[in-house]
Amino acid sequence: MSEVFDVITMGRCGVDFYPTEHGSLVQVKHFDKFLGGSPTNVAVAAARLGQHCALISRTGPDPFGAYVHEALQSFGVDDRYVTDVVGFQTPVTFCETFPPDHFPIYFYREPKAPDLEIYLEELDFDAITASRLFWASLGGLSKEPSRSATLAALQSREHKHPTIIDLDYRPSFWGSREEAHECALEALAFATIAVGNLGEVEVAVGSATPDEAADRLLEFGCEIAVVKLGPRGVLAKTSTERIEAAPIEVEVVNGLGAGDGFGGALCHGVLSGWTLEETIHYASAAGAIVASRLSCSEAMPTNEEVRKLLEGEHP
Repeated sequence: MSEVFDVITMGRCGVDFYPTEHGSLVQVKHFDKFLGGSPTNVAVAAARLGQHCALISRTGPDPFGAYVHEALQSFGVDDRYVTDVVGFQTPVTFCETFPPDHFPIYFYREPKAPDLEIYLEELDFDAITASRLFWASLGGLSKEPSRSATLAALQSREHKHPTIIDLDYRPSFWGSREEAHECALEALAFATIAVGNLGEVEVAVGSATPDEAADRLLEFGCEIAVVKLGPRGVLAKTSTERIEAAPIEVEVVNGLGAGDGFGGALCHGVLSGWTLEETIHYASAAGAIVASRLSCSEAMPTNEEVRKLLEGEHP
């Protein structure tokens, strides 16, 4: 290991195709292509805010895989841990846009995506344990060998703060909801921060009541529990604090990347030593900016843009 990263994220990557007009995929004709995958977008978002970031993932040995590397490099995210898997294809994702709050998403990852072919023995544990912040996604636990590798990466941190599990639950990735629940509980044992929307947190800890769900996340050993409430804002709790952030009103174009923009900004705030209240309001503003734009990765805001929105000026 030659350097220490501020942020290492691990998990899904691929290529997103977003329609340039609202409506059903049956009717739309034109799409824009973007780098995608939630942990990938979080790394891009944190890098946009000045953090030194790397991604652990895999692609197919195809033109879309080459595009992933090119895009990561253009965003300043280190791609040394993104490798090809022979016989696999880089996943693609399509979405439909029906603002303000309906954005169906379609994952083309079968029979298996290469980012689920991450093997424990190939991980750079020195880099993972040395990084200032490590971020893993629940989706990475949906299949072996990525499940064992992701859990080993989380465990190797030895509860070093901040170690974040994103409870990013996509039903199509899992054999059953119960399987996702059991894997979430395993991952929570090694995390110091848990992040998820209310539905995702319910899968993890069995409660859809925001405060109760956050309290259960804390009981599993997390230092910070973050529950995203959609149009009702965000709830964040520690053993001594309870912070609510109201949503920031923007004209929604595509809500799919807002959570990743929130995540990257959360990483930035935590690493910057801000208070929980400052961090959550900043992250909420970053997510709102992404929701007002079409893409995910390319939509991630700069610090100046987030500050302008917090001051009441839309960037």
